[in-house]
Amino acid sequence: MGNQVNSISTAVIFLAAAGIVLSACQPSSETPKNQQAPAVKKEEPVYVVLDGDKVDAKTLEGWHTWRAMACERCHGAKQEGMTGPALLDSLKRLTKEEFKKAVLEGRPEKGMPNYNTTKLVVDNIDNLYAFLKGRSDNAIQAGRLKPIAQ
Repeated sequence: MGNQVNSISTAVIFLAAAGIVLSACQPSSETPKNQQAPAVKKEEPVYVVLDGDKVDAKTLEGWHTWRAMACERCHGAKQEGMTGPALLDSLKRLTKEEFKKAVLEGRPEKGMPNYNTTKLVVDNIDNLYAFLKGRSDNAIQAGRLKPIAQ
């Protein structure tokens, strides 16, 4: 019984010490008085959607670009993926810059061609991102889109 009590005491001391070490490693939630807290950058929404199928003009142009380039041949009509990856998932991870690089420079090793010489894509890359981001966020429904009435 003496060894068991000793083992329990050692375990309690170890856990207490570990807790102290971990708490010392945690970042402080307080900002020192002589230092300002960093400004939180508020991101502007990249799309506007109403009722799931009415979108702003730029997002609508992104959808038109998607359709004109027949991106669904590889990525699926609902961006669910086919021979190309599911963009509903990819756009949850990719930054806007990573998306633009993948589309414009391509990913030849994965079968994605580059579109940096395709005027329609180059001119509408931000609009295409807006459409796909809205789909990925589950804000824009699959199917035919309409402009928001003005």
